[in-house]
Amino acid sequence: MKLLKQSSLAVCVQAALLASTTTVAFAEEAADNEVVGVEVIEVTARKRTENVKDVPIAISALTPKKLEVLGSSGMDVRALSGKLPSLLIESSFGRTFPRFYVRGLGNTDFDLLASQPVSLVYDDVVLENALTKGLPMFDIERVEILRGPQGTLFGRNTTAGIIKVQSKKPTQDYDANLSASYGSYGSTDLRFAVGGGLTDTLSARVSLLQQDRDDYIDNKASGFEAKDQLGGYSETAGRVQLLWEPNDELSALFNYHFRDAEADARIFRANIIKPGTNDLVDNFDREVVYQDAASRNNQTIDMKGANLKLEYDMGSHTLTSVTGYESAEMFSVGDIDGGYGAAFLPDMGPGFIPFPSETGARMPDHDQITQELRIASNELGQLDYQFGFFYFDEDLTINNLSFDTLANGVQNGIAVQNMQTTAWALFASIDYDVNDKVSINGGLRYSDDEREWDGTLVQSPFGAPSFSEETSVDDSQVSGDFSVNYRYSDQTNVYGRIARGYRAPSIQGRNLLFSGNATTADSETVVSVETGFKTTTADNMGRLDGAVFYYEVSDQQLTAVGGSGNLATLLNADTAVGYGFELDGEYFVTDSLVLTGSVSYNSTEIQQSDLGVAPCGGGCTVTDQINDQGFALIDGNSLPQSPEWISNFAVRWSKEIGDGEFYVYSDWSYRSEVNFFLYESKEFTGDALLEGGIRVGYEWYTDGAEYEVALYGRNITDEEQLTGAIDFNNLTGYVNEPRFWGVEFKANFF
Repeated sequence: MKLLKQSSLAVCVQAALLASTTTVAFAEEAADNEVVGVEVIEVTARKRTENVKDVPIAISALTPKKLEVLGSSGMDVRALSGKLPSLLIESSFGRTFPRFYVRGLGNTDFDLLASQPVSLVYDDVVLENALTKGLPMFDIERVEILRGPQGTLFGRNTTAGIIKVQSKKPTQDYDANLSASYGSYGSTDLRFAVGGGLTDTLSARVSLLQQDRDDYIDNKASGFEAKDQLGGYSETAGRVQLLWEPNDELSALFNYHFRDAEADARIFRANIIKPGTNDLVDNFDREVVYQDAASRNNQTIDMKGANLKLEYDMGSHTLTSVTGYESAEMFSVGDIDGGYGAAFLPDMGPGFIPFPSETGARMPDHDQITQELRIASNELGQLDYQFGFFYFDEDLTINNLSFDTLANGVQNGIAVQNMQTTAWALFASIDYDVNDKVSINGGLRYSDDEREWDGTLVQSPFGAPSFSEETSVDDSQVSGDFSVNYRYSDQTNVYGRIARGYRAPSIQGRNLLFSGNATTADSETVVSVETGFKTTTADNMGRLDGAVFYYEVSDQQLTAVGGSGNLATLLNADTAVGYGFELDGEYFVTDSLVLTGSVSYNSTEIQQSDLGVAPCGGGCTVTDQINDQGFALIDGNSLPQSPEWISNFAVRWSKEIGDGEFYVYSDWSYRSEVNFFLYESKEFTGDALLEGGIRVGYEWYTDGAEYEVALYGRNITDEEQLTGAIDFNNLTGYVNEPRFWGVEFKANFF
């Protein structure tokens, strides 16, 4: 492992000292205040319910209230981006296929075969394919963000961390909630959930979501003019759960869920970047596009799944089984060049359009089966443990498509990919209390992965002959972690952790469509070291968590996307390193004024002197050295979509009025500049982005019910910034969501 430069290490140490000083200040300031404010947060990061303060992992948890605020504009999971330390989420695929980045580690690949180093675990089932990770979050009990490798209990593809989502479970107690909102662009958001006991041993809960938005973006391309042609969506999702508890020992939880969505694919805009800068052009208008394929821009998604969780309490131990099934189908097509016409035609725009590009993807078949069995001891005393077995099987088919824009979108190319992934693992973890102050935790996992792929170029858009090929990858790895937790006081825990994780080998075959060949990447491994603290003030008025970390990735899987051929090529970088710090806190100034905030610093660097990738296809100003083969050398570059700074601040003030409470809530999130691709250029970087939200409402209570009415806004300053780009044709990019205003009514009955 290469040593950090002294200045880099100094930044982390100074951050830790600052965090500790801030903690003491919080404690002293709150010492005379008797109001109890900070909520005890329970998490399941180690597959058992624990107080977050006792878990030696960097964790942030979002409560249902905050989730509802962040998603109030109808935004998908990307609403969480920048709201928690070291977390960024983006997509070039529209309202699905979110790409997660934690501590700078992620994957910019836009293909449906792409794997990610951030795993999403939804109701105890891992959602592997990036398409399934877009499942909406509604009627949620808690979202946990686990930062750093989670290779022991969660295994493969968790080198950066995990997002763990837990929906509200059925109980014997009756409750129901309803919310309805209306906002900008004719947006509506309806949510309903009801649950309770059906018999003395059987409980049920039904949750439904319906989101709609009108098209609001005009198309002004010459000859293709249309008003309100793009920007809308319609999404329906639901969940049915049954909990059977015939006795004190056995529980069986069944979960069926579905998603049916239709929306626009990502809206690309040609030449919206000023050459030589990363500024938007002067006449940029978020509600206008100039496209000749906008009428065919479409995306449909059909997902369904079910899982069964069985728990049997054997006294000293609990046996848990989690069986999951997921299936997804989708179709998506978009105007990739983002404009109309071409250089060889009489008319084109906006700006220079070398050639038209209209491509899409279809997933006609996808099935995922998972099975986990584990046995955990039930607080035996000084020593506790758990061990288990995990199995994963995924079978999917992808059609990569191209269309002739100049012939009204007639399909002129198709490549078919089939891939089957099989993986299994054995794992064990122990917790040992050395004494009343010190506890240690350690675990190991052995994993075996195999992927078999075949692809066929059925029709080439360039008239190339059809061909087929096949390939496979396999590997076995040992991952694990070791941590020490020290109870400094009743309010403060300090911990240290070292962890090893890995991302399974990958295959990328999208290039078949353009007469290319499949590429593969070996497993990547990461070793991470972190130390941190978790503390609350003596009177429970303040909370502050902090961590300092360093990691080194070996054989990091990178995807060179775009370039002159708009390809997606896998490669392994020798090494990538990252380091930084994170702070996450909450403070009750009074019982009616609450401040929350977080800040994180992440520095990442690719280290391989001879590693080169294809630069942009035209129009951009590459700042990296170009070698003799015309490749941009990326040694020393930061990882793409990896901002150094991510921060969030929120304030909530309330006042009792009548039988209820009037409140004002505002939150602001910031991320610093990001690079969109592996190479660096002046145009394809995103400037710092600051977005704010506000919510003003009144909550009131009656016997057996509570109500709320609110006015809210997201991105209230209407910031406009690039969040991504397409680099193979022209200076095409896409931007963040526009300003949104809405009103909402909620009712909870119990």
